[in-house]
Amino acid sequence: MSALGALLGLLLSIILIVKKISPIYSLMIGAVVGGLAGGFSLVETVGYMVEGTQEIVPAIVRILAAGVLSGVLIKTGAASSISHTIIRKLGERHVYLALALSTLLLTGIGVFIDVAVITVAPIALNIGWRLSIPKLKLLLVMIGGGKCGNIISPNPNTIIAAENFDASLWSVMTVNVLPAIVGLLVTVYIVSRLLPSNGELVGAGSAEPEEKELPPFWASITAPVVTIVLLALRPICNVVIDPMIALPAGGLAGIVAMRKWRDLIPGIHYGLEKMSVVAVLLVGTGTIAGIIKASSIKDVVIDLLAHWDVSGILIAPLSGALMSAATASTTAGATIASSSFAQTILAAGVSAVWGAAMINSSATVLDHLPHGSFFHSTGGSVEMKMKERLRLIPYETLIGLVLAAGTVVGYLISGSH
Repeated sequence: MSALGALLGLLLSIILIVKKISPIYSLMIGAVVGGLAGGFSLVETVGYMVEGTQEIVPAIVRILAAGVLSGVLIKTGAASSISHTIIRKLGERHVYLALALSTLLLTGIGVFIDVAVITVAPIALNIGWRLSIPKLKLLLVMIGGGKCGNIISPNPNTIIAAENFDASLWSVMTVNVLPAIVGLLVTVYIVSRLLPSNGELVGAGSAEPEEKELPPFWASITAPVVTIVLLALRPICNVVIDPMIALPAGGLAGIVAMRKWRDLIPGIHYGLEKMSVVAVLLVGTGTIAGIIKASSIKDVVIDLLAHWDVSGILIAPLSGALMSAATASTTAGATIASSSFAQTILAAGVSAVWGAAMINSSATVLDHLPHGSFFHSTGGSVEMKMKERLRLIPYETLIGLVLAAGTVVGYLISGSH
């Protein structure tokens, strides 16, 4: 009964989100209905909702701290400097690789994937106009690169997955490096070629984006390098620097290297604004995650997998993919999946690091569906019509599947089971 109720609540949340109701309230309403329909009393339902939210509070604090790094990279022009440098070095001959690599690195160093695409989009449009490349291909390689970067980044999805599994953030990031590289190559050299070239072309007048006062590349890359070094101290020499310290410390180091003192406060405000939206979403996500965790849905999933003779390790990628489809969000999908199934995945013999990594990569499989903001913000970055944007969904899904499969294969090869 509780499993059916939880599924009913999740379905109601999806319907409300599709109907343009606030995702936060949609998830909370779904949690209440799911709890009551599952046989819990009103008091029990609220209690499980609160418990679900309380469990993700430590991750929310770290996510808010990450806003310093993200805001500094955007407001100082460091993100634009990095993307300009990559595209200039690789040149128009390798334009797809340049665009995908740019969004991979930007997302990989802590910029939100939609912000990374928006940052690179003006350069992509200019190149597309000069070389007559359809918007579809330009946007696909940028999104593909961003998805690859998202599974190795200190972004909210990785932080929340690591936190719920009690795993090292650095370790969760690094085990997905090889799948991210494979995903990048598949995006550029396979998926982009599968996409038909008959899409809308970039209109004339796409001017070369201005590069005024962009910091030099070495200074721009200082913030993420310092962050990565601080996070790497734990596995290298057993010195634990919590992400809550490492992420803002990297941002401050970037400000010093770039000497952009005036951009510190605007950067903090910008980062806080972006991360606050995610933090509030996670509160709503935590409520329904609490109901799902309290329900018997985990036992139903295990029974189904046993009936199909499928290994228990597939709970991680399947839950990540399904929850990303339900919420059309990498962060929300990773939150619900890791909160609800972490203990079940660990009980199946999967290590904490690989469990978090598999959920994180599989949360990219269907996070681009139309009931989420990512679909619309990325389409808007290249002024793409809805009908055109919908054509990309199968190709984005293919890239997400490659990333999820890459992590599963990496886990099997690692022998951590």
